Amino acid sequence: MAVGASHMTVPREPDDSSGQPGRGRGGRWRLPSPVAAGALLLAALPLALLAAAAWLGRHVRPSADEWCFLPVVRDQGIGGMIGKFYVTDNGRVGNGLLVGLYAQFPVAGHQWYAAVSTLVVVAVLWALVVLVLRRARQSAPRGLALLVAAMVTAVFLLATPNTYKTLYWPAGSVSHTVAPVLACAAALPALAAGGRRSRVAALAVVAAAGVFTGTLSEETSVVALVVLGGLLLLGRRLVTDRAWPFLRTWALTGAAGVAVGTAVLMTSPGSLRRRERFGAGTTSILAPDSLLASARGFARIAETVLTTWEYGGVLAAGFLLGLLVRPARTGDGPAVLRPCRPLPLACAGVLAVLVSGYLCTVVTHPVFGPRVATAARTWNDYLLLYVLVLAGLGALLGRSLRRRGARPWPVAAAAAAAVLYAAAAVGLAVPLHHLGQDMLVRAGQWDRQDASLRAAAARGAEVAPYTPTPVAGMLEPFRAGGRIAWPARCVAEYYRLERITRSTRLP
Repeated sequence: MAVGASHMTVPREPDDSSGQPGRGRGGRWRLPSPVAAGALLLAALPLALLAAAAWLGRHVRPSADEWCFLPVVRDQGIGGMIGKFYVTDNGRVGNGLLVGLYAQFPVAGHQWYAAVSTLVVVAVLWALVVLVLRRARQSAPRGLALLVAAMVTAVFLLATPNTYKTLYWPAGSVSHTVAPVLACAAALPALAAGGRRSRVAALAVVAAAGVFTGTLSEETSVVALVVLGGLLLLGRRLVTDRAWPFLRTWALTGAAGVAVGTAVLMTSPGSLRRRERFGAGTTSILAPDSLLASARGFARIAETVLTTWEYGGVLAAGFLLGLLVRPARTGDGPAVLRPCRPLPLACAGVLAVLVSGYLCTVVTHPVFGPRVATAARTWNDYLLLYVLVLAGLGALLGRSLRRRGARPWPVAAAAAAAVLYAAAAVGLAVPLHHLGQDMLVRAGQWDRQDASLRAAAARGAEVAPYTPTPVAGMLEPFRAGGRIAWPARCVAEYYRLERITRSTRLP
């Protein structure tokens, strides 16, 4: 989102306020400016929080669907996992590929998943902020782009009602947390494209990413189509006439890729079986009662999100960005973005979030029913767009104050934004600590039971007792007082037993 006029030149380094390398005379490194030092110190708060979250990943152990995934990957490899998804489960072959990648390393894959996925999210969002600044022809103090990316990542991963299912549960995360991030990453080559070859490469990337997204997550596909459709409708007002043909081709290519991937998913035997299992046919999705129930569910979701005050940290990060950036003094290449028009940009961003959020709720309602308002992991497909728009709105507010405010007000506003930014990071740390304690307890219980079940299988036993070890609402065998056995059969298969029986005492 542009935060300044587009007639200035492109900086050599978007997050360097001087536009020059970080060396002084004689080749010595210069100390960062006070603003840059402050930005780096603030960025350290969410980065430390994310590092702690990644470290807690060592307490993750398999549960729920993963009990069923691990034996398949062990016995049939990643190809078997992809085939299971396509033929039996849900048709998400892209999902099957990602599941197979971490399930190759059973427990270790679960333990490393949070660290790897967090690093991917930070890297993608950091690159996105840097490239958007470059295209907007703005120069920011060093560390400011990282400040924004770190807070957006922290809020996206940790501010949800169930952080475990968002970050630590790989089976849910690849579908609803990583999926929108990978779709967002497809925009990076387009933002960086300068010559003909780089534009062709950007088209190839968005086509492949579109197909992969279509086979990875239905909800992320909906969000991608809404955003790409918005670019096609409003692109002429965002970019110059010179840049419009490429943007139009890029958006159409991405939409075509998503359509192809979605067609592969929707026509798969697994998707047909899933719709039959849940009674989620096209008619039920478009029925007036379903549409109205989806609207009520989305209203409850919006209420939850809007009353989660930690999202204010993203607004503060964007505000600091808009307040501190300046038009770049050096660069090359023709202008790409038109002069910033804050109100239309803000309205377009908010509308995209509302439309994509409601449509995602419509898609998921037939499967979850009234629980769609509490199945927080399914919100992430459009919550990434929400936090990005929220950062953009903050940037527009900061830009407006910078251009119109008298001298004392920008300083006071920057201080207030910094306080809110820091408070949001601290606020997210408390529930993360509590979740980490729960995960630690479960890890100890799971490890003791794992050793016991492996010992029973080694003795030649065919039946062994199992005690549920749930965490953060994750499904375990014999829940609801033992009435619901799933996934007991998968647990037995994982340990090479005939079956497991319910126990109330841990080994």
